[in-house]
Amino acid sequence: MEAVYSPFEAALNLSLRQCHKTDEALMKRWLIFFYGVACYAIAFLTLLYAIGFVGNLWVPKSIDSAPRVTTGLALLIDAVLLALFAIQHSVMARPAFKRWWTRIVPKAAERSTYILFAAIALIIMFVYWEPVGGSVWDVQSPVGRDVLYGGFAFGWFLVFLSTFLINHFDLFGLRQIWLQLHRKQYEPLPFKTPMLYRVVRHPLYVGLLFAFWSTPTMTVTHLVFAIATTVYILIAIQLEEHDLLTEHHEYAEYRKRVPMLVPFLKRRRESPRQAIRL
Repeated sequence: MEAVYSPFEAALNLSLRQCHKTDEALMKRWLIFFYGVACYAIAFLTLLYAIGFVGNLWVPKSIDSAPRVTTGLALLIDAVLLALFAIQHSVMARPAFKRWWTRIVPKAAERSTYILFAAIALIIMFVYWEPVGGSVWDVQSPVGRDVLYGGFAFGWFLVFLSTFLINHFDLFGLRQIWLQLHRKQYEPLPFKTPMLYRVVRHPLYVGLLFAFWSTPTMTVTHLVFAIATTVYILIAIQLEEHDLLTEHHEYAEYRKRVPMLVPFLKRRRESPRQAIRL
């Protein structure tokens, strides 16, 4: 015989089921939140390690540690490691991949997962990187060394500053997990051009170029790294701007007005044309 519930008992059972579902939803939101915070912590520490890795500072293994294998094998391994990072960083950032990826991971955790995979790709590179050695240039002048170290520090400062200008917390997924924790709908940030973004379109990449090329001792290994990352940055900008043109109609006019990486470059090139029209 089927159990017969009084209206009170039926209402109580319904309330208990609703409470159970509410508790599950709340737990899920907290799990996503803690997951995002953990991803951010891993990515931030990895980025700090990257500073030491590129600058040969503090870390146990850096870009110019002692060579361990033949030059040919080292270059092959390093090329694979750089390609792995480039593919991960570019493919996972594309809108089409995000649409597919969010069928597997919660939308609120998509950005956190992206930076986690980026950190993992970097960690793999740090662990398996094979130095080559050799010297391309070695600046001995104290003033010259100070200038190059200053360029290195300036580059990383520019990287961090750029992230905060456009919204550091959204870029690293913290805004997304915070909003979902409070059951608020995520809205993409509006297009804006604060401070440095009025001088060049990609100040963050400018900072990375300073950081990668400013070294008083340029080894063959470091040169390969700097060239490869520069090529990747130039390719990544094209992919990124393609997406930005689709998402923000005002980006086309912004791209006409503001140079990509070198300040005032476009203005200098356009001034003769303007003089002719005048």
